[in-house]
Order: sequence, then structure tokens, then C-alpha cells
Amino acid sequence: MTSKDDVTFSFIDLFAGIGGFKLALEKNGGKSLGFSEINKDAIHAYCDNFNETPSHNFGDITKIKNLPTHDVLTAGVPCQSWSIAGKNLGFDDDRGQLWNDTIYLLQHSKPKAFIFENVKGLVDPRNQMALAYILNRIKEAGYHAHYYTINAHDYGVPQSRVRVYIVGFKDKNFYHRFKLPPYPAQKTKLADILNIESLSLTASNDDFQKDLFGDVIPEKSMSLSSNNGVNDYFLFNDLRNGHTTIHSWDIINTTERQKHICYLLLKNRRKSAYGKLDGNPLSLKHFQSLDSSITQAELNILIQLDILKTEEYLFAIKQYQGVDLSENEQLLLDVAHTGALIIDDLKVNRVLKIKKVPIVKTVDTLKDKGVIQCIELRYEFKNTKISTGLFGVNRIFLPSSDIFPTLVASDTNDYIALKGVLPTNNNEYKQKFIEDIYATGLYRKVTKNEACLIQGFPEDFNLPQARARWMKLLGNSVAVPIIDIICKAMIDTGVFNKEISEHKKPEILSHHRSVAQVGIRCV
Repeated sequence: MTSKDDVTFSFIDLFAGIGGFKLALEKNGGKSLGFSEINKDAIHAYCDNFNETPSHNFGDITKIKNLPTHDVLTAGVPCQSWSIAGKNLGFDDDRGQLWNDTIYLLQHSKPKAFIFENVKGLVDPRNQMALAYILNRIKEAGYHAHYYTINAHDYGVPQSRVRVYIVGFKDKNFYHRFKLPPYPAQKTKLADILNIESLSLTASNDDFQKDLFGDVIPEKSMSLSSNNGVNDYFLFNDLRNGHTTIHSWDIINTTERQKHICYLLLKNRRKSAYGKLDGNPLSLKHFQSLDSSITQAELNILIQLDILKTEEYLFAIKQYQGVDLSENEQLLLDVAHTGALIIDDLKVNRVLKIKKVPIVKTVDTLKDKGVIQCIELRYEFKNTKISTGLFGVNRIFLPSSDIFPTLVASDTNDYIALKGVLPTNNNEYKQKFIEDIYATGLYRKVTKNEACLIQGFPEDFNLPQARARWMKLLGNSVAVPIIDIICKAMIDTGVFNKEISEHKKPEILSHHRSVAQVGIRCV
């Protein structure tokens, strides 16, 4: 019987990026027969780090003329078409057509197995028909496949990175033998990657919420300290609240009175009494109904501090006979059944959504023409975009955290603290963080070397110097340890064992196809 150490197999990686598949497969005895990539930075990094020549690049997948016979086909199919953050166009997006090219090559090159990777948006309910279509085409190509939704963090990668992996086999027997291993008990912490000391969190937890047995009740969080159940990161946000949420009024010099007004808005802005949206601005009258002592002058000062902003909410409609109105302007006025325009009504109106009427811009043109006049101002937090955070900071993770946010091509406003904070109670934990880390500037973004390690690449992996360029390459890559785990599980099926799986003679795949031949273009 051939031992696992003697197992060798050949592979080709499509949409190869910087070589995440190659790194994992070669570690397990794989031999590359070539790759397909069109991004210049990715091609350069791939060839530079793996000592490959550009001649091994098959180039644009839509123009490939032939492929040598291989054992495994891998593909990190471009994910934009299925990303929840994208437009969810699926096969209606030209980029989604690359799935068709990938399945065509699978069907005609007939490898023993394949691994395809994509973003979690592919399994979102909005894309269920597209996923079913892909799986059906794979079945028609002669393969037995299953998809797995895996968070890299569950397998010890210090990153929350949920991706979909479609794994398939030509032989049904090997398909049934394929099993992913259980999650490891030990998790890698950021401190292990960053070479930063992580405090042992064994302090008193008297002030933390406990259950009937006296144990701390963990909060829902990306990462929790193992002993106290408190967050290992701080969120900079004015729209949420929690023991590890930093608000703008926490880091701007404000009085207790000003903090009180801010909390009133935070606690009440999502109540239906103040509007139809998930978050609604409040008028001075609303504030005074909650606290009759609040004055206009106090709200004005919070605006000057860049904590609050004004929003025009209610508009009276004047006589506008003879005024030349655009179609969008007339549509907005048609919504006003009560003789007034209310911003909430405009934002939730289905007709305006379908016709994609730019509400803010159209309201402004109606004001300029003197058709409407604001009769109610409301007040909202100035920073309302959650992913942006506050003052350029979204989250700061402590080295005790065993998880970091998903590395994405566009980068984020997430940072790492350069030392730990020992919590004793909720209030002190937050205050110590502000004083010891935020106020002193002891935080930074991950470096290129650290990002490589978080994704499972060698620390010294050669990438471009510019942050935007290397972040794009790493953000678009697979997490190498997950491919390593999948590859090992694939080997364990015996699919590459020569005594079990009979090798075929090398063939060359002719790549002259048409829509009629492929038969998988969506209409």
C-alpha cells in the first residue's frame, strides 16, 4: 500500500491569484502543471515567490487553447458577482460568466477531483438558484460534489473569513470517503502572529453579568476573552452601545450633561414613534418630551463638536402651478398625500425605489425652485456609517483576540492594539483602553508581513510595497490553511493512490467552444 508521504498528484490552478492553492497543494505533494491569471501584480508575485516563468501562465481563461491532463483542478472564481456587498447580479454580471468557463474546463479535462472557492454570498438565499445551477452543471459534467461553508477561524486561522468551497470527485466512491476534520481545540491568537504580549485575563469579574451558577454570561462577539467573556476588541460607533463600544462623546471632551443628551438619542432613535426607518433623527420637541430641560443651544453645541448634525425632515408644499417640474420632482410631490413631504415616506416608498429616484438630490432641486420649504429640523449623529467607524477607526483588536476581521481587497478601518488591557470591570476596562491605548496612539494597522501570516502565507512572501496593492492581492486570496485541510482530506480518500485510482495517459484539451457546445450560458 502506498503511504501518504509518497502520494503525488498534478494540479492546475485557475484564477490563481498569488498562489494560495499552489502553496497548500505543493505542501501535500502536488505538482503544478501551470496556472491561469490575468492580474499583473498577481502574476508577478506568483512567478517571483514560486520561481515560475510567465510561460507557465495559461492566461485569460476565456482564451485558453489547451490544458494538459491533471489530477486536481482548483479555482478561486472571482467573487464579485456573488458578494453580498456587491450588486447580486449573479450570471447577469459578465464576471459571473467565468463560472461557465471554469465548469467547461472541468468537463473536458476530466481531473480526478476539484476544489472551487467563492465568497459566502454564493450560498445566500438570494443566490440559491445560481448555486443550484452551478451544482447541477457540475453534476452534468460528470462529477459528484458538495459545497462547504467554512469560517477559517474555526480551523485555527486568526481571521473571521467565511468562504464557500465546492469539492468534487469524478469517482463517486472517493466522494463518499471525503470528510473534513473536526475543529481543533486550540486557536491561534493575534499575539502569536504579531509577536505582542497578550495579558492573561484572570482578573476579578464581579461586575460582569453572570448566570444562576455564577458564571460570566458571554456576549455575542467576534472574539471573547477566554476567562471573563468580554470582547477582545473595541468598536468605534455612535449607533450601537455596549461595554466595549467607544462613542464620539467618549473621546471628545464632553460634559456629563452632553453625554446624557447623546445617550437619549442613541436609546430612542430606533423607536417607531419617531419614524418608519431603523434609525430616525429626533426633533427638539422629541428631545424635550424625553427631558424637558434640553435646550436648542445645547443641541447646537453638540453640532459644533461634530457629534450631531441637522437633517431637514418635514417640508411644506407651496403653490407650484406654472413651475417646470422634472419627472422625479413630480413623483416626489405625488407621494405627499397630506400636503407635506416627509423624508421617511420618501425613503420607504416602493415606487420611488423601483424608479431609483435620487431623493436627496430631488428634494434639493424642489427647494431651489421654491416648491417646498423645510418646517421641521431634526438631529442625528454625524457619524452614521457603521463600517467607517469614528475618525477613521472602526475597530481596534487587542492582542488577546483569537480573531481578526476578514482581510479584504479594499482594506478596512480595523486596527490592532500594541499592548493588552486587563479588565477588572466593564467601566474600568473601557476607560483603561481609552487612556492606555487610544489616547496614546498605541494601535496601528496590520503590516504586510502580518497580513501574510494571517492568510497563511510565509511572513517573507514577496508582494508590492504599496499597501493598496498588496492588500488587494491578499484580500483576494484564499486562506492557505483551509486549502491545506481540504487537500489532506482529499488525499485521505485514496483518490491519488496509484493502487486504487488508475492514471490515464496525458491528453491535450482542445479549447474550441461555442455557446452551443458549452450550454451553460444563462438567459
